[in-house]
Amino acid sequence: MGTDTVRTTPPADASVAERRREQRGWYFYDWACSVYSTSVLTVFLGPYLTQIAKSAADGDGYVRPLGIPISAGSFFAYAVSASVILSVFVMPLAGAAADRTGRKKPLLAVAAYLGAAATAGMFFLDGDRYLLGGFLLIVANASLAVSMVLYNSFLPQIAPPEERDAVSSRGWAFGYASGALVLVANLVLFLAHDTFGVSESTAVRICLASAGVWWGAFSLVPLRRLRDRRVAPPQSSRSAQGSARGWRQLAATVRDMRRHPHTLSFLLAYLVYNDGVQTVISQASVYGSEELGLDQSTLIVAVLLVQVLAVAGALAMGRLARTYGAKRTILGSLVAWTVTIGAGFFLPAGAPVWFFVLAAGIGLVLGGSQALSRSLFSHLVPAGKEAEYFSAYEISDRGMAWLGPLIFGLTYQLTGSYRDAILSLVAFFVIGFVLLARVPVRRAIRDAGNPVPDRI
Repeated sequence: MGTDTVRTTPPADASVAERRREQRGWYFYDWACSVYSTSVLTVFLGPYLTQIAKSAADGDGYVRPLGIPISAGSFFAYAVSASVILSVFVMPLAGAAADRTGRKKPLLAVAAYLGAAATAGMFFLDGDRYLLGGFLLIVANASLAVSMVLYNSFLPQIAPPEERDAVSSRGWAFGYASGALVLVANLVLFLAHDTFGVSESTAVRICLASAGVWWGAFSLVPLRRLRDRRVAPPQSSRSAQGSARGWRQLAATVRDMRRHPHTLSFLLAYLVYNDGVQTVISQASVYGSEELGLDQSTLIVAVLLVQVLAVAGALAMGRLARTYGAKRTILGSLVAWTVTIGAGFFLPAGAPVWFFVLAAGIGLVLGGSQALSRSLFSHLVPAGKEAEYFSAYEISDRGMAWLGPLIFGLTYQLTGSYRDAILSLVAFFVIGFVLLARVPVRRAIRDAGNPVPDRI
């Protein structure tokens, strides 16, 4: 497995002001990259790339990348699946390198700016260039996943156990606030594109590219404020050899986790229910545009509603966790997810009001369930293995979120109904609930060698 490192929990005599400064800088990476998740992945790219694929399709409605027949309506979902499969091989490599060298910031910079550049390159996505769109999506999504491994691994280093729920929730709130702010600007440009002298498709491409510029610009803040920690010299060459290939490092990390089976059980539960969350995020706009017949402006307003309510939801669920514990609060959010997505199956076509109600339900549980999952996992990580374990966490977060989009795409290809596709996602939340309920988190924290908070 990876090499041992010095303990990275903030020392008791660490300057509170310095820790707060790092935490504020850390929040800004959520502020930087969440615009990609919101404007690109959730709102614009799905419907836009689907239309480009349809313009390139043959008479039967199929595109044929590498000679493989794919329904044009499923191309975006399959591209998302391909991007996260690629991430599986890259994220463990990044996590092992970060733990072995202690140089998280340079690796974060590379991942952030590669993703930002790919997103900015989406300005050139027009005509029938669906393959270019798929390629840029894969690069940007994989880069985001790698950067989040490194970003999340800072959390145990900048926040003591009693602060992590609050710090993690604030990070998510920052992200949703930035997504909402940029989405307002996107909405103005999209609705008034004639006033600005651009076509509708050009307005969409500007919105896509601007997310990349935003991502790159605000990444400077965490890169200036976060600091790398020194690590102990490696005791053997196993880490260097293991990091030569991502899949070997992942296998080594999982073998190491077998010494912490409850941590592994939490990851399994998170893998399942978060697959459903990520699929809803990436496919909701396709469902709204293709199945419900809603126009782009309606979708933008709905996602803007999600962003605004997600800020409040993340902060409110952070407070609930202080009273009821993170695990119980997450379990409650999974019940809400199940009810909300199940209701989505029955939404009438051409009725924006009900789509807004659905968006409100998603927004209230989205940020909190993700933020509390991240902070809860941080308690289950053995000291000195933050990046390594968070690479496995990020695989559960994004890297393994390929099954949901794949099932969504296959269901549509087989049935021709996005309603059936959205209904299939309910199973992820139900199974995830059952698996999480079985995890003894207090014992898991003790087994990882960490102090157990009063409320967890």
